[in-house]
Amino acid sequence: MDQIVHHNLEVSELVDMALERGEGTLASSGAFRVSTGKYTGRSPLDKFIVDEPSVHERIDWGSVNRPIAQEYFEKLYDEVQAYLEAKEEVFIFDGFAGADEEYRLPIRVINEFAWQNLFVHQLFIRPTPEELDNHQAQFTIIAVPSFKADPEVHGTHSEAFIICSFEKRVVLIGGTHYAGEMKKSIFSVMNYYLPLREVMPMHCSANIGADGDVALFFGLSGTGKTTLSADPERCLIGDDEHGWSKNGVFNFEGGCYAKCINLSEEKEPQIWQAIRFGTVLENVVLHPDTQVADYDDATLTENTRAAYPIDYIEGAVIPGVGGQPKVIVFLTADAFGVLPPIAKLTKEQAMYHFLSGYTSKLAGTERGITEPQATFSTCFGAPFLPLAPQVYAEMLGERIDTYGTRVYLVNTGWSGGAYGVGKRIKLGYTRAMITAALQGTLEQAEFTADPNFGVLVPDHVEGVPSEVLNPRLTWQNKEAYDINARELAQRFQKNFEQFAQTAEEIRQAGPKA
Repeated sequence: MDQIVHHNLEVSELVDMALERGEGTLASSGAFRVSTGKYTGRSPLDKFIVDEPSVHERIDWGSVNRPIAQEYFEKLYDEVQAYLEAKEEVFIFDGFAGADEEYRLPIRVINEFAWQNLFVHQLFIRPTPEELDNHQAQFTIIAVPSFKADPEVHGTHSEAFIICSFEKRVVLIGGTHYAGEMKKSIFSVMNYYLPLREVMPMHCSANIGADGDVALFFGLSGTGKTTLSADPERCLIGDDEHGWSKNGVFNFEGGCYAKCINLSEEKEPQIWQAIRFGTVLENVVLHPDTQVADYDDATLTENTRAAYPIDYIEGAVIPGVGGQPKVIVFLTADAFGVLPPIAKLTKEQAMYHFLSGYTSKLAGTERGITEPQATFSTCFGAPFLPLAPQVYAEMLGERIDTYGTRVYLVNTGWSGGAYGVGKRIKLGYTRAMITAALQGTLEQAEFTADPNFGVLVPDHVEGVPSEVLNPRLTWQNKEAYDINARELAQRFQKNFEQFAQTAEEIRQAGPKA
């Protein structure tokens, strides 16, 4: 049997083939809709790095970066190769990660499914015909969702596996149909290689103003990163993964992978309008008669997704590059209602909060959560950091010094009380505060150090009531505020114990219980 290899097919060809092969259906919008079955999100316990001599001393081994022996990887690699060779047809995408040509990584993705090849075609940077002719992949993803591992034979945690070999420059993915594993595997690879080239990799969105001023938005799920970086007065560089080099900021990707649970045209018009032919919809429920997407239906998962090329966003910057960032915004949704809605950070405070990566989970959002829970994700991207967190934090500090970048902590969570008592800070107020930060008018305010968290709180922001800026003033029960503030400060301190080797001035920049 002669195998057919489909190489860098056009979008329409991939959609047609995916439909012919019964891999999914078309939604009424024209987007290609697929179900990923058992796995509707990333599977962190199934993710491994091959423990190889050349990387052993550099990897920050632990619960995130879990080692697997070389012999297990080699056996699995051989079996996956044989599995693919027996297929009648396979799909290959050659492209790039990194919009800055000086730092981009040429990649190859080999898929057994047409729809997954469509996904990577839309998510990574697509080559020109000339670039394709001269393409030399430096890292390869092999994705075979139908191949299931045997933990006893292959040393895996389960049937699913996401295994990265830095020596072989290969990522093996199997047992899971969730396409996000391919996207995040390359992000992890970039997080390993770029610091070796003095480039800071970042899990953040980025936009640029009419004057060329670049802003970065860091934040965990639910903090408003996508909403707040999608500013009609500014252009989107990218929504998720970026590098910061001597040249400035550059997007790793050529597309966006947006959550679409409860999506509406009114609240997120850019994403709504991007869901059309060529977009991949994962686990979105369609009406059986009309094929209209029901974005409020979480029957399959809360983690419904839309993958589309960034040029589906009006005004997106292509290629995704910008200058040196003038402003960094750390977003947090504090359900305890005690962090100020905006505060300026010193360099040391910025490094402290970057290492902390705080937000909070809400009561009722997950089984077993009956009250707000503090959540910390190092550098706002702990699952994707192969190196020690301090490596990334030190790069941030160096860049703040070099470029004079201003850093702000913005709380998009609660005010006037904790979740269930207070109210979420109005989006209009948050937008006004971020606008003031980006335009520089916020610097005209007088700043006072918060007594619990030490961050610098402004006394005035145009369009925001002054009492909103001081969270204690919004609480009816001031004693309850003080208790909640002390408890959150203690949570920060407890979490930061893992960074005992961090410089004293950074450890002292955190909250005081």
